[in-house]
Amino acid sequence: MFALAKRWAFHLIIRRVGLALLLGCMLLGGLRADWDFSQISRRAQSLYGPLGAGQGRIDAWQQLLATQKQLSEAERLTVVNQFFNRQLRYEEDIDLWHEVDYWATPIQSLIKGAGDCEDYAIAKYFSLRRLGIPSEKLRITYVKALRQNRAHMVLTYYSSPEAMPLVLDSLIDAIRPASQRTDLLPVYAFNGEGLWLAGAKGNKKVGDTKRLSRWQDLLKKMQAEGFPAEPVY
Repeated sequence: MFALAKRWAFHLIIRRVGLALLLGCMLLGGLRADWDFSQISRRAQSLYGPLGAGQGRIDAWQQLLATQKQLSEAERLTVVNQFFNRQLRYEEDIDLWHEVDYWATPIQSLIKGAGDCEDYAIAKYFSLRRLGIPSEKLRITYVKALRQNRAHMVLTYYSSPEAMPLVLDSLIDAIRPASQRTDLLPVYAFNGEGLWLAGAKGNKKVGDTKRLSRWQDLLKKMQAEGFPAEPVY
């Protein structure tokens, strides 16, 4: 799908994150039952301590999810992308969580008011799923940011299976087609239904989500926060 996807770069996955990260990457397609934000806030406070300014960010997220469902898909992409780009500041995991690589729930990111690239992508993914965008249209995509010469994560949106994806990025607010993001080299992508590797002939699905223990850890954290966890697909 990406103009720059000239070859597989699976070795980058192994080098940076290894199998353990892949186990944590596959996000569930979405959560079906209602989200009780009063309960979620209470549980978050019991788990993480006083929410402080984070409560306001959580309330703003709740308001967004409750009021933006009638927008077009393109408008929902814009609203969600701008929300998290403005609510969160970028901070490395080692500084924020004292771990080399930590996958935060949307609630944890909003409490901190911060996260790194995958935390932005995770929060946007769950928000758009909650706003009714099907999981098959969304993939969290691992790329190499060429200008920064580092690994990076973005959320990509496919209006149709063969469409050029749009890129929702924490680095810039503008949502652009992947063909215009020549600064990003795609490596692999995932959603709740599988893993794809970038190749010369397009993305190739290479796995599913049945044995993804690291994702199960993230899901357990969300359940502890009060989110129901029933797949919608």
